[in-house]
Amino acid sequence: MAPNEFSESHRVVYYEADDTGHLTLAMLINLFVLVSEDQNAASKLTPAYIHSLGVGWVVTQYHLDVTRLPKIDDTVTFKTRATAFNRYFAYREYWLFDANGEQLAYGEGIWVTMSYATRKIATIPAAIMAPYGTEPVKRLPRLPRPERVAATATSRLKPYTVRYFDIDENGHVNNAHYFEWMLDTLPADWLRQHQVVDVRIRFENEVKYGHQVTSEVVHSATETTQHTVKIGATTAVLATITWQARD
Repeated sequence: MAPNEFSESHRVVYYEADDTGHLTLAMLINLFVLVSEDQNAASKLTPAYIHSLGVGWVVTQYHLDVTRLPKIDDTVTFKTRATAFNRYFAYREYWLFDANGEQLAYGEGIWVTMSYATRKIATIPAAIMAPYGTEPVKRLPRLPRPERVAATATSRLKPYTVRYFDIDENGHVNNAHYFEWMLDTLPADWLRQHQVVDVRIRFENEVKYGHQVTSEVVHSATETTQHTVKIGATTAVLATITWQARD
């Protein structure tokens, strides 16, 4: 395996699944991030070392393509690759395979380093890319963007208060929680009968402890949902999710 690739096996456990027994979308994101964190640790790029450089990794955009999600007690393999980077942005890919090597999901993400001092995007330190042996590029792949919710659309809204346990070590909401807020606006019976097949999500503004947020969804007739998470009038997250009926 190339230095910029890493994989590990995982058993899906009950607290990672919904009431249909399938891995949740939020947990898929958590486990994609976990395999990349484990790759960092294997390359001696521990969180403590990265923090000592005054920065932390922050995702700005994901695109996910899902064939199916595994169930409780399935043994799966997660794989990731630090594919490309430039001065400010890094492009990372993710794969999920079943026990037979069949691809269950693919993900791609755009990451930046954020300065703890300014809370703004910072130049990616060369030291945290060097172990991967990935050469810098001028242009990164462009991920498909989510659509914005039309002002005239009929939507469903749910308010949330950001709790202490929603916050990660970077001082803002763990991005998996946005998926929980977004999907929680949909009816439970509908969620039981449908599975995600495509996700386009963009993180535009930080959400922090104590913020009051509103999750809004517009559900079209084409098995597509448009999502917005806002702090007052400020958009924090935009997402477009495509679904299909479960078998």
